[in-house]
Amino acid sequence: MRNIPLDALDAIARPVLAIGTDYPKGTLLDTHRHRRAQFLYGATGLMEVGTDDGAWVIPPHTGVWIPAGKPHRVRMVGVTTRSLYIAPRCAPRKGTQCEVLKVSPLLHAMLMDAVDVPALYDRRGRDGALMQLLLHEVARAPALPFFAPIPREAGLAALCLAFLHAPQIRTSPQSWARRLHRSDRTFSRQFRQETGMAFGEWRQQACLLAALSRLSAGHGVTEVALELGYDSPGAFSTMFRRKLGMPPSLFPGAARFAARR
Repeated sequence: MRNIPLDALDAIARPVLAIGTDYPKGTLLDTHRHRRAQFLYGATGLMEVGTDDGAWVIPPHTGVWIPAGKPHRVRMVGVTTRSLYIAPRCAPRKGTQCEVLKVSPLLHAMLMDAVDVPALYDRRGRDGALMQLLLHEVARAPALPFFAPIPREAGLAALCLAFLHAPQIRTSPQSWARRLHRSDRTFSRQFRQETGMAFGEWRQQACLLAALSRLSAGHGVTEVALELGYDSPGAFSTMFRRKLGMPPSLFPGAARFAARR
């Protein structure tokens, strides 16, 4: 099923519905929720997902698990999606937060095939078996660290949200402590309590998420490195390789930029 709204199918008595949707570049799906859990896979492009818990970036070859009833918003960067909408009782993952999951070649192939399955598929036939296997593969998919948590405390949350929109790797914890009228020690302790991460770790993670978005949009490695405040493209590349196991020049989008030059 392609380019059909979930509302038109949600009541159908099947544990899994698969829908493919084409989104114009820059499409923003404002905060909404589904009765069913969702596994959202970008067959092309990149997605940015936000909830009250934090922000995720979903690059190619990954998908995002969204629990049933979880309010979320999504910005699409040239995305064709393949979504599984799963009845809550059949949800293969039990957490209450979104997760970015690695999509194996097998899971990718099944997601691409599943959108051609009719809504009222035969549960005991081949299509029903495909949907059951999809649940197993989503359950076993490893989670990836493409996430920057947002604190609950209002002052910290405001600073974090502003940083996500304009990240700078040189931003110091001391500057945030002063803005919040706290000692450096109190700030560091509270930041870790609120996010589960040290400030420097969170700052690097937020810059990585921004880098993924910009590289996917076709920005060059040097441009992205300088925009984020790194001393050199080499310093940025070292961080990127350590986090993702590949140089940023090989990330989809950056490779297209290099080919145009």
